[in-house]
Amino acid sequence: MFAKLSGIIDTVLENAVILDVQGVGYLVHASPRTLSRVGGHGDTASLLIDTNVREDAITLYGFLEASEQEWFRLLTTVQGVGAKAAMAILGVTPPDQLGFAIAAGDKTALTRADGVGPKLATRILTELKDKAGKIDLQAKPKGVQAAASPAPANEEGGIENDAVSALVNLGYGRTDAYTAVLQAKQKANDNSSLNDLIKLALKELAS
Repeated sequence: MFAKLSGIIDTVLENAVILDVQGVGYLVHASPRTLSRVGGHGDTASLLIDTNVREDAITLYGFLEASEQEWFRLLTTVQGVGAKAAMAILGVTPPDQLGFAIAAGDKTALTRADGVGPKLATRILTELKDKAGKIDLQAKPKGVQAAASPAPANEEGGIENDAVSALVNLGYGRTDAYTAVLQAKQKANDNSSLNDLIKLALKELAS
């Protein structure tokens, strides 16, 4: 099956894009977030692909980022969450924030997606709470040095993701790091730096 498709955008539809790969047009379904960033007619694009095979159809799902693809796969392991619902969730809650939403038990972040009601949102939060921390974040700090010296926040994932990554590199479990950063964020002020957030999170882990 396809793992990746690279070509020229023919048409961007409401929930999919037609990607022309050497004269063959592939209909690739994608989240609203991906569709807003993939480009327009005539632009080159490269998408990671998941293929859904059923008796009556073969459907391609495309992702600009590995993290979104990973979340898509994880979300669809939950009973009642099909590809359409997973794409809708990723459209309203970006991959870099979804782990925090699940760790915080934020049902509202999930029910904003079309087709996701309170009951299904609760099931997602329950089943993925422990798994959410295993999703790799796109944070830049590495090792102990990252926690000791100031660093700019990752523009894509934000200061929270950088803090989680730094704590994981210090040896803490990702789920524990998520929880600690969430608690620290609630106590931090709007002007808190990455170092401030990491220090507060370390206090939470030590308590």
